[in-house]
Amino acid sequence: MDSIWTQTAELPQFAPLDGDLKTDVLVIGGGLAGLLCAYWLTRAGADCALVEADRLCGGVTGNTTAKLTFQHGLIYSKLLREFGPERARLYLEANRGALGKYRELCRNIDCDFEERDAYVYALTDRRKLDRELEALERLGFQAEFTRTPALPMPTAGAVRFPKQAQFHPLKFVAAIAKGLRIFEHTKVLELAPGTAVTDRGTVRAEKIVIATHFPMLNKHGAYFLKLYQHRSYVLALENAPAVGGMYVDEGEKGLSFRDYGDFLLLGGGGHRTGKRGGGWRELEAFAKEHYPQARVAARWATQDCMTLDGVPYAGPYSKGTEGLYVITGFNKWGMTSSMAAALVLANLLQGKENPYAALFDPSRNVFRPQLAANAWTSTVGLLTPTVPRCPHMGCALKYNAQEHSWDCPCHGSRFGEDGRLIDNPATDDKESMKINREDVS
Repeated sequence: MDSIWTQTAELPQFAPLDGDLKTDVLVIGGGLAGLLCAYWLTRAGADCALVEADRLCGGVTGNTTAKLTFQHGLIYSKLLREFGPERARLYLEANRGALGKYRELCRNIDCDFEERDAYVYALTDRRKLDRELEALERLGFQAEFTRTPALPMPTAGAVRFPKQAQFHPLKFVAAIAKGLRIFEHTKVLELAPGTAVTDRGTVRAEKIVIATHFPMLNKHGAYFLKLYQHRSYVLALENAPAVGGMYVDEGEKGLSFRDYGDFLLLGGGGHRTGKRGGGWRELEAFAKEHYPQARVAARWATQDCMTLDGVPYAGPYSKGTEGLYVITGFNKWGMTSSMAAALVLANLLQGKENPYAALFDPSRNVFRPQLAANAWTSTVGLLTPTVPRCPHMGCALKYNAQEHSWDCPCHGSRFGEDGRLIDNPATDDKESMKINREDVS
């Protein structure tokens, strides 16, 4: 089912590329991150073009819960503990600045922008909340503790960030896309230095940005080890009481809540792509218990790229690919962090310094615990003797019974039952897909 956003917005349509093209900067990928890169570059006077294999924002952007906040779970105590105050402060400043940019832009855009407080709640353990509050105090930001958040179940309290925001992402996209040089239904088939070969013509560019959700080049940058993908699910409920703010559980498998008009958006049921998880069944069970009068008006799912350390990658693709850049890995917080990362990348592409460039640098230290977990999952996927297999790197696909798809637990590619590609990093359909019911789980 389509998300509430795709049901209530109309995006502009753009023609495919027709022949060869020369430009200073080419952005590959028409999600929010790619569009923001193109937007800031075009506004700065750069000669920039964007190509999208399908339609704009048909992936994560159209299936988000659209929270605009620099409260990203309990991120600040983690960053402070693992990397120290300087990096934690930079992350806070970059994302607070991103929220400020949205405020500026949305003054002139009809996109249902509303100021809301944001909360991270804990079901049982308040100590994690206290540690986050202490970390934020060290970083100079005064968050607040709330004992009884407006949720339908008991909690141990919540950390409150005042004056955050929420909006309609596709109405925002429809506005910023106007005036940009965009080519839809234009698929990149091959990349070479300064050149992108598409199914509609060849684009020559001094600089190329890969903004394809999961980076499309395997032999550079080791993104197949530096990223994994995570699925999460949303129900739009009618006749459910409003919560008034934006809420997320501090636990990875918890629930999220926010209002949109007369709807309550209930999110959760998440799991690593290709693994088992609660999905919509978990959300439906919660709604039945806590909102018995509610009706499901829409349901949808999304897929997020997760980095090794919780900070996105935005900068040079790798040390050996001059002129090639990447923006990816928003860790479920792509609204503000894609804005922050796009501003960094736009500066780098113009030869300008940016105080957050080192924070987002894709070549930063990769020796994090998640690296070993990603490598182990990939090894298991490669050695599992089942079919069908993912054309990306050969891992065994797992059947997702809730969404009727074949999913790759190694890197997150997804295919329909007919073999049609749904999510990258795979770049082509899976031919001759056959469902072996013994593999269905």
